[in-house]
Amino acid sequence: MDLRQTLDFLTKLSENNNREWMMENKPEYEKARQTFKSLVESVISGVSKLDDTLGVLEAKQCIFRINRDIRFSKDKRPYKENFGAFICPGGRKSGMAGYYVHLQPGESFLAGGVYMPGGQQLAKIRQEIDYNTEDFLKLIQDQKFVEYFTEIKGEKLKTAPKGYPKDHPHIDLLRFKSYLMMHPIQDKTVLENGFEQYLLQVFEAMKPFNHFLNTAIND
Repeated sequence: MDLRQTLDFLTKLSENNNREWMMENKPEYEKARQTFKSLVESVISGVSKLDDTLGVLEAKQCIFRINRDIRFSKDKRPYKENFGAFICPGGRKSGMAGYYVHLQPGESFLAGGVYMPGGQQLAKIRQEIDYNTEDFLKLIQDQKFVEYFTEIKGEKLKTAPKGYPKDHPHIDLLRFKSYLMMHPIQDKTVLENGFEQYLLQVFEAMKPFNHFLNTAIND
């Protein structure tokens, strides 16, 4: 799958982020979006073989809109300058942990886990980590996890979360407000013939972490 036109379009959009330009270049946008949709469909198929909890998903349940919500933002650019899709059980709005692909010239990355879960979900995740700390530590110290993601990413509380003492032996693991894995990718990797296979390889390394989180969320 050739993603060169998709990246080229996003580069042009970043230089001309306004509605007039978008309307004039709508055919180019539709072509870029369709290519990304085809990638997402292929990835859904591949991830389904790696992760049998994914269920039946359509690309439209996973792909984010390119329009930005600018109502309460000082940044009035009308469009995102990336294509993104979050592949998880129930689709991007389900609140479950999953697999994210982000295409943006010079800033593409793959990610997994949960971003800013609701209070109830976050409490369940923290409880699961507290109850099964040894299992969680094995996940994040695994060779593949460290190779691809280095460490858990996400904003943290400045102090201990409610219900946990400040001197908890693993308080640093419980202070996260998001539990994320991040893996940056260069444009040359996106444009290589084996990109889809590489993407699935990284996502396979995310699977145990996602399963731990989703087990907690579903409990």
